[in-house]
Amino acid sequence: MSKFPARHVAPSPKRTRAIRRAAAVASALLLGAGLAPAASAATPNAGGSDAEQLGTYWTAARMRAALPDETEPAQPAAPAAAHAADGPRPGEFIPPSRSFGGIPQAGTFFWTDAGGTGRTCSGSVVRSPGHDLVLSAGHCLTGSSGASPKRHLGFVPRYHDGLTPLGIFPVEDNGVYISQEYYDQGEHAGAAYDFGFAVTEPNQDGVRIQDAAGAVELLTGSGYQHAPVRMIGYPAGAQQPLECLSWTTRWVSDDPADPGTFERIACEGFVGGTSGGPMLVPWPGGWAVVGVIGGYHTGGNTPQISYSADFGSATRALYEAATAGAPPAGPTS
Repeated sequence: MSKFPARHVAPSPKRTRAIRRAAAVASALLLGAGLAPAASAATPNAGGSDAEQLGTYWTAARMRAALPDETEPAQPAAPAAAHAADGPRPGEFIPPSRSFGGIPQAGTFFWTDAGGTGRTCSGSVVRSPGHDLVLSAGHCLTGSSGASPKRHLGFVPRYHDGLTPLGIFPVEDNGVYISQEYYDQGEHAGAAYDFGFAVTEPNQDGVRIQDAAGAVELLTGSGYQHAPVRMIGYPAGAQQPLECLSWTTRWVSDDPADPGTFERIACEGFVGGTSGGPMLVPWPGGWAVVGVIGGYHTGGNTPQISYSADFGSATRALYEAATAGAPPAGPTS
């Protein structure tokens, strides 16, 4: 089972990003950073038509019906050509997962594909100066680059049971950040760069996502081995997310088509739609994210074993570009 979602289409520019960025950063400096939501953090007149339209479009029924990739069944079997090492090892203990009500910092993207079918992918809110950043897998977000028409693209923190308890946060126009290497090499040869950030607009109430949901710390340069690790993901069609307590180890790819060194984690039940879900470790005041489901074989070919690209200097550089409002990378052809 490959855990990648459908490609989706980018928002088209409507407003100047620099204006919103300056306002968000200025407000963030006044309010300060923090994991806990701030009730007074609304930005005047910031809710805008994008959030209102998303709230109208994404009814409970549409969110419940959303699917992962149009070519991927909800729980596919491993491909016959999959490498033998991409899956559970003989006798390996696979920690169980469980459905739960979620945490505010994790959630799911919703968008519609070219045929109008709803699609999903997981993500997490990361601490940022603008209080507006969501982390996911690169393969979840590549279709959002450029200036193509918006397809109801937004992020719902703590989504469950068809509900949007903290609102829907539109992805900002030209607000998707993925490494140029990933665009140039593709999802297989570029598997080591399978991470990305989405800059969001405020929700229907004019509240920024970090102020509504809190945030996790982005941890880079910490290596491949972490324990304990709490992995969270949203299987497409499920009414609640999954969580699993496990550990990560270093995995060197055995597949020349997907080269690189990755974090590997064993957890039962992580199927289509869980791509981009965070791998969390305890951190003072909350959690830090050390990986997202993706990378090797876009996250893995079985529901029991998942992977993440290494969070190193390339991840940190991409985060800094996103928080600075630098021009995002994009396809070269």
